Amino acid sequence: MQITPNSELWTHHRMRNVFLFFAGLFVASCVRPPEYSDVPTLEFRSFSKDTMRQGVFSEDSVFLVLYFTDGDGDFGTPGQGTQKNIFIKDKRTNQTFREFKAPFVPVEGTGNGISGTISIKLFSTCCIYPEPSGIFPCEVSDEFPYNDLALEVFITDRAENKSNTITTPALRLQCN
Repeated sequence: MQITPNSELWTHHRMRNVFLFFAGLFVASCVRPPEYSDVPTLEFRSFSKDTMRQGVFSEDSVFLVLYFTDGDGDFGTPGQGTQKNIFIKDKRTNQTFREFKAPFVPVEGTGNGISGTISIKLFSTCCIYPEPSGIFPCEVSDEFPYNDLALEVFITDRAENKSNTITTPALRLQCN
């Protein structure tokens, strides 16, 4: 038996395909997007390496990789805005190490929760020595060959909701 465009079998075959298409579309529309809190969350994923040479300029660098979620999807700074929303603190000094402006993430659809990976290139910093040693930051020291550089990181969204603060594993900062 041959199936031709005008045959009853062809029509039945075509109707079955249309039904399967719409059934698949219906099932796909029932899948719920993940529900995230409107307050952003942050997780440490990795450093691109575990050691970095000290320096004042851009002598060395490492990539910090983070994972984030934001339930209302309002993360990032629009256009020419200057609002910083990624904050990194040096645990050795408890001072701000770096601040960054994340790119704007447009709000789309009705389920606006977003998640993603943030990769940040961090340039080297100076070693810090115990005060009684008399060694100034960024000097080469054989007495103190390295510093452990741990960082605290948090993000904020456009509504100024602050995420949890994460502490990274320590990077080894070579001082000599």
